[in-house]
Amino acid sequence: MSRDKKRALVIGGVAAGMSAASRIRRNKPDWEVTVLERGKFVSYGSCGLPYFVSDLVKDVQGLVVYSADYFCKNRGIDVMVRREASKIDLEGKLVFAQDLDRNQEMKLPYDKLVVCTGASPSRPNLPGIEFKNIFVIRTAEDGLALKNFITEEAPRKVAIIGAGLIGLEMAEAFKARGLEVTVIKRPGSILKMFDDDMAAKVEAELKDKKVELIKNAIIQGFEGGVDGRVRAVALADRSLEVDFVLLAMGAKPNSDLAKQAGLKVNLNGTIAVDEGMQTSNPEVFAAGDCVGQKHLITGKEVYIPRGTTANKQGRVAGENASGGNDVFQGVVGTAVSKIFDLTVARTGLSSAEATNEGYDFMTSKVVHPSHGHTYPNPPAENITVKLVVEKPTGKLLGAQMIGKMGVAKRIDVFATALQNGMTVDDITRLDLSYSPPFAPFWDPILVAANVALRKLAR
Repeated sequence: MSRDKKRALVIGGVAAGMSAASRIRRNKPDWEVTVLERGKFVSYGSCGLPYFVSDLVKDVQGLVVYSADYFCKNRGIDVMVRREASKIDLEGKLVFAQDLDRNQEMKLPYDKLVVCTGASPSRPNLPGIEFKNIFVIRTAEDGLALKNFITEEAPRKVAIIGAGLIGLEMAEAFKARGLEVTVIKRPGSILKMFDDDMAAKVEAELKDKKVELIKNAIIQGFEGGVDGRVRAVALADRSLEVDFVLLAMGAKPNSDLAKQAGLKVNLNGTIAVDEGMQTSNPEVFAAGDCVGQKHLITGKEVYIPRGTTANKQGRVAGENASGGNDVFQGVVGTAVSKIFDLTVARTGLSSAEATNEGYDFMTSKVVHPSHGHTYPNPPAENITVKLVVEKPTGKLLGAQMIGKMGVAKRIDVFATALQNGMTVDDITRLDLSYSPPFAPFWDPILVAANVALRKLAR
């Protein structure tokens, strides 16, 4: 690197990292911008991994937005894949990295550093966890390993440990590959970010699609054969035979590198940053799944890793690392997922979360058609909408929606309402679009808000 140019170094080349690097390059065309990525791929959509494993996406390149070569040739960003950062020297402004292909150490100076080390899948500390054929699904490499195994080994039975959105999306992917699927959920409800009555609709869908669901399971470990491969999941009351296991138990932030460098790390393991994504060192920023977020309803720090959030945080980090003054305001916990024929979506607080936060609240639930009956092809499908509303103020605290069509973008209306502190009375007055192919005369959003408003008045 030339010493007369400022140097920006980014650790991590997926959502947050490439957003940060691209923003720095846009703002500072004369800076040298370098990205270190320990994997083979950059700028890919990990949320598309279930569709890659199901073979809806044929090639892993179908997940990649831009390649490392593209960034080098078209944006002037030096992207180094298969380079893993091993140490940050804050005083010397140096990052030490390992070239994983050549087994050589590198030393890279920086003026501004952006840490986007992401998160790692949670692994339970159980006997047999080291057996082969126990997979995780977070990176493109994880998806490749899993898809290649299914193609080459032709397994018949899989157990998924975990019943969150990723686990259930993967249940659909495995069914598409002709597998017998069992979802194992340790004590607690499936889809814990949803209320139990809403999650029950998803349970019914799993049953209809012949996915076995074992709830409140006590997992004692994993059993394997002499070949070192997992053969069964040991439960308290039985042994479940499998050909492989997928762990879908959430993720934990990768903050060890930052912690060892002396950067402040929060109790939940996230790298501490301010609203400008600046760490405890003024020359270092952090973004993505390695940091937390402010929840805009409660005002508290939360850990809700999302690809969309990572991109936004990366943009803010890149803006401020290159001299700007941008702010990442926070999140309301919006999520949407396709689980077989259902679209499930939520935003804000669930009933359990509102209870834990001490809110005085009520809930209301409606079932309403997705679009007008005068457009019968396809026929309208019912959408279930549940709202969580603060009693004293009528302020919306959260929303959940489940249906076969018309859910995904409607939840965004509620997310917008939450971000702007709207009451259900405000929502009833929204001027929403209407046309029979897209909505009934009274949209499910307006019906849900009106029912909640009447319930508040009782």
